Amino acid sequence: MAFEGLADKLANSFKRLRSKGKLNENDVREAMREVRLALLEADVNYKVAKDFTNTVTERAIGTAVMESLTPGQMVVKIVDEELTNLMGGEQARIEFASKPPTVIMLCGLQGAGKTTHAAKLAKMFKAKGHRPMLVACDIYRPAAIKQLQVVGSQAGVPVFEQGTQNPVEICKAAIRHAKDYGNDIVMIDTAGRLQIDEALMDELKDIKEAVVPDEILLVVDSMTGQEAVNVAKTFDEMLTITGVILTKLDGDTRGGAALSVRAVTGKPIKFAGIGEKLDDIEVFHPERMASRILGMGDVLSLIEDAQNKMDEKEAAEAAKKIIHNKFDLNDMLTQFAQVRKMGPIKSVLAKLPGVGNQLKDMDVDDRQVDRLEAIILSMTEEERRKPAIINPSRKRRIAAGSGMKVEDVNRLLRQFEQTQKMMRSIRNKKGKRRMNYGMPGMPGGMPF
Repeated sequence: MAFEGLADKLANSFKRLRSKGKLNENDVREAMREVRLALLEADVNYKVAKDFTNTVTERAIGTAVMESLTPGQMVVKIVDEELTNLMGGEQARIEFASKPPTVIMLCGLQGAGKTTHAAKLAKMFKAKGHRPMLVACDIYRPAAIKQLQVVGSQAGVPVFEQGTQNPVEICKAAIRHAKDYGNDIVMIDTAGRLQIDEALMDELKDIKEAVVPDEILLVVDSMTGQEAVNVAKTFDEMLTITGVILTKLDGDTRGGAALSVRAVTGKPIKFAGIGEKLDDIEVFHPERMASRILGMGDVLSLIEDAQNKMDEKEAAEAAKKIIHNKFDLNDMLTQFAQVRKMGPIKSVLAKLPGVGNQLKDMDVDDRQVDRLEAIILSMTEEERRKPAIINPSRKRRIAAGSGMKVEDVNRLLRQFEQTQKMMRSIRNKKGKRRMNYGMPGMPGGMPF
């Protein structure tokens, strides 16, 4: 989970601060020493860590904090604000051209995930009503063009390629093609190298000069920590990048790159890769990321995920059935599929307030959903509609058919019954029939 190590250490430091009714300057300075060590262990740039803790200390030893009724909470609030500022302050948006097409040039080292993230971005833009086109300019890596065609097809986005011709000429031809066929975004997938070299930079400069891109986005692997920051700094000096895409952020337990890139290069993180699927990319929101690091959750991103990835019609139908007490195991099966679209259960839970820092102690297994689905699929249509008819012999048959035990079938039925009781209770207590229910069997419940 992203920032897991850093989040744990910060949580322990702030827990000690909150336990004190009143703070003095030494308390704050001691806490900030711990914070600085935590940042350095997270592979945050030394100067960035030092400047950050100095700024927080200066603000935290002010009169307003020291004389506050909840000084510990005030310090956490300051850290939250400064973390947000460290990562850019506010969301950095893509600069679209006043006259289409908008040209976005993606660059980076080999292995950072450039080609895949080109397709991810294209799919995201397409979902927002744009007509993106991918351009294959990596003429050196074996099968690079084929890879872009494959992921482009999966994203439902056209790919422009001219084999192994000169990349500059390919880019020029691609922009002419985009104008002729109405593509309003051209995304150039440039060649990478195993390391920064003169030939790579010269080619990128030639492409930049020829097509004058509206955005130059550097794709970097967040798990490389300080090396990612050094790469960003070098590319910016050579090309003047406009933003960064951090990949593999879901697997980066330290977070040093995310916390250092903006401070070192002055260029914002615009997107973050959070998984292997083409939907696993999100706009980078500094304030939401700071909230996650401090264990305060990220409800806004969770809501956006639900809106973007869940079927509104199916959700409305499920809510209607709950209102009329007609929610059955078929509907539960549908809800499992809906939640699965939002990504790994653990990453979804991490966005809930107060849950993120506890996840390390939770056994959250996505296969749990598979097992529940297997049990329901082993039932007859009548059994799914009327779970009450499932007697001991039926349970044995269902258990055998799903490869599970009778105890597992009993557990699912109990959880379904508890869900129904909870729904009845909500309907009885709330005249407005507000829908807010959880997935059975998931730690803490999973809001739909």
